[in-house]
Amino acid sequence: MAKKEINNKNTEEIVKIEEKEEVKQTKNVEIKNGIIAQKETPETPNEEFKVAKEKVYNNYEANLENKSKKGIIAFIIIAILILILALFSTVFALANLNNVRIIDGVTVKGISLTGLTKEEAKAKLTEEFTKQLKSNVNLTYKEFSSLINGEQIGASYDVDALVEEAHSIGRSGNILENNYAILQCMLEGKNIEPQLNYDNKLLENVVDDVNAKLPGGVTTYAYYIEDGNLIITPGKEGVVSQEERLKELIITSIKTETEEDNELEIPVEIKQPDPIDIEKIHSEVYVEPKDAYFTTEPFTIYPHVEGVDFGVTMEEAKNMLSQSAETYTIPLKYTTPNVTTNQIGTEAFPDLLSSFSTKYDASNKNRSINLELAAGKINGTVLMPGEEFSFNKVVGERTIEAGYKEAHIYSGGKVVDGLAGGICQISSTLYDAVLYANLDVTSRKNHQLPAGYIKNGLDATVVYGSIDFKFVNSRKYPIKIVAEVKNGVAKIDIYGVKEEVEYEVRLEPVVLSYTPYKTQYITDTSLPAGKQVVQQKGTNGCKTVTYKYLLLNGNIISKTELSRDTYNPINKIVRVGK
Repeated sequence: MAKKEINNKNTEEIVKIEEKEEVKQTKNVEIKNGIIAQKETPETPNEEFKVAKEKVYNNYEANLENKSKKGIIAFIIIAILILILALFSTVFALANLNNVRIIDGVTVKGISLTGLTKEEAKAKLTEEFTKQLKSNVNLTYKEFSSLINGEQIGASYDVDALVEEAHSIGRSGNILENNYAILQCMLEGKNIEPQLNYDNKLLENVVDDVNAKLPGGVTTYAYYIEDGNLIITPGKEGVVSQEERLKELIITSIKTETEEDNELEIPVEIKQPDPIDIEKIHSEVYVEPKDAYFTTEPFTIYPHVEGVDFGVTMEEAKNMLSQSAETYTIPLKYTTPNVTTNQIGTEAFPDLLSSFSTKYDASNKNRSINLELAAGKINGTVLMPGEEFSFNKVVGERTIEAGYKEAHIYSGGKVVDGLAGGICQISSTLYDAVLYANLDVTSRKNHQLPAGYIKNGLDATVVYGSIDFKFVNSRKYPIKIVAEVKNGVAKIDIYGVKEEVEYEVRLEPVVLSYTPYKTQYITDTSLPAGKQVVQQKGTNGCKTVTYKYLLLNGNIISKTELSRDTYNPINKIVRVGK
């Protein structure tokens, strides 16, 4: 028999045959490179071994033939499957060719757009996003809380781009890619997570407002002039928000859809105040004396300017500040010019530019004193064109030594007694007088809680060392502030010279939404069991937007959005006897 090559499996089969039949002539067989051969010996090969080997060869050839047939059948089956798949894919593609609706399984931020047209999808997303972005985030730290939502930072989603992306799924590739995308969406779904757009400047304003109102916040150094002296108060260590982290948390909370308001604890850190910059203070305090005068063509009033300088040398001032103290007093030296404003007559401020008043309870003696002190500091202030007014600098620090009394203030959502309570009524009254005189406001914050003496959206709160009210005389001529507090009315008039074109100013605060107050019950063992006494009335909170209109001859010339404000509710407190 001719030699044949076989694989290792065949070789192993022959060896098993030899062992089973106890063939003793294995010494006459050799396997080299997969070939079974008879050794060249004079001995006669075993016949049984030859038969077994022949059987193995025959099986091997039969197996080759079977494998060849199976390969052909498999090839035919695969070809048929490919043909069926191609046919199905073509039919599936043609079926979806004229479908203008978004395919099954597509969602945007979890909102299903299945089967919607582009217009329907835009309407649905707009409605859902509007509700989501109105959801409040309650920023809290200890007793402080403040509500914010997406609208306050100009948050929005690009609905048009999202709808285009959703509509393009299953349409942007070739037939196979589109069919795969369609089937994948049907089986697994496809969610598009949108990018939130917002106004970073508005977000920074929110963070600044939080920093200004945090309890135990850092206090910057400040100064004011009183009784011919410069009074400087050093800053104090305190907490500030971790601004970048707070921004991230606010954005994340606004993006998170919830049925109820999210509550977010403000991340804070301890911060040291900036050191007192005495040279900077000197540059701001120092004034050259100037005589008052006016011109007729054109008519212009130039009030006198009193000269101001340190009454000590710069070295002496620095030595004072090197000592630890709660306040530093630097004497000032004043130089009166030769001609004062009063000497040029009433022509200096002949026209009443604006007037605004608010009412107060005159029977509350302490609060009335605080109002009178603050108004007295402001009364008679003259501002040149372009000059900025600072409430805290003009009024100064509100201390017991300055004559201020304990009166009602808002703190932690409650009405409590605090030093100089009530002077925010003067800053708020001045704020509205400034607006009606069409002057430019440069710094203003609303109260955390509604103020009862003025409409929400028209108030201006102040806190010495952190929150200031400032405005600039943006008119062509000098102005003079006249403040008066008596008989239950706080009134502020602004005098000057009318310009060639004078606009009528109209202010319109609009309430966007209300936040209902809650009722808090406190056990009071001094009351009879079951008896209830209202300790504090409740007031709803709200969100407002305030507009300023300029009118000429009764016609609206311009409309400006002044502010968007949030006021937390004042909870009702009821004492219950036990």
